[in-house]
Amino acid sequence: MITGRVSRYAPWRLLGYAVSVAAVLVAWQYFSSRAVITLLFPSPMSTLRVGLGLLQSGQLLADLKASLWRLLAGFAVGSVVGVVAGLVLGSFRMARHLFEPYINFLRFLPALAWIPVVMVWMGTGEGSKVALLAYTTVFIVALSTMAGVTSVPQNQLRAARSFGARPLQTFYLVTFPSTVGHILTGMRLAMGNCFMTVVAAELVASDSGIGYLIFSSRQWMQTELAYVGITVLGVLGVITDRIFYVTTETLLWRYQSGGLRGD
Repeated sequence: MITGRVSRYAPWRLLGYAVSVAAVLVAWQYFSSRAVITLLFPSPMSTLRVGLGLLQSGQLLADLKASLWRLLAGFAVGSVVGVVAGLVLGSFRMARHLFEPYINFLRFLPALAWIPVVMVWMGTGEGSKVALLAYTTVFIVALSTMAGVTSVPQNQLRAARSFGARPLQTFYLVTFPSTVGHILTGMRLAMGNCFMTVVAAELVASDSGIGYLIFSSRQWMQTELAYVGITVLGVLGVITDRIFYVTTETLLWRYQSGGLRGD
């Protein structure tokens, strides 16, 4: 069913992507050629040339691997903690009353504000960068999971109890399956936050990563480096989001009735 739907819309989606990307590249080339100072707005061809040079030297792949590892580690840690916290807060009203104010307080503090504190607590190693990415993930996943638990229809819970299901069985057979869609939606939104935060996280005494590549470009006024980093990070985000969507739609499609949708 899903395979048929994907194959039916895939050609039109790819055509739309191609037309959109081509239009942006043409506009980019046009306005860069009109720029008074080309250093401030390099053309796509000069950006591509610099990117290919970084690729041939191996620096771009090294930065890409470093950023991708940090993203996956921070996203995984934050998602696990967020799911557990959301399930607990959604299942127990007392826990929700006790901890919900702190969650609502912390989720409005950007990861950038915690950089000095994280450096003091955890140093400037990989742990501090992963912690910042986990921080920006956990609250979105927790709130989405908690919303999913609290929105489970009471009729389903009463029906399970009337058939003799114990609280733990009710949780595994009714509550958790009904919450999977909300969990995946929260994870997908949090993934976008991770990509937006990785640049700030890699400012913590880093010598590798796409964020470091973007930030270091200002030292030598190499604007093309910043454009290469921005483009690579955006493309990586699009690819990661599609992999996440297709994987969850394929493996967990039965739980997606009210949750994740990307068409």
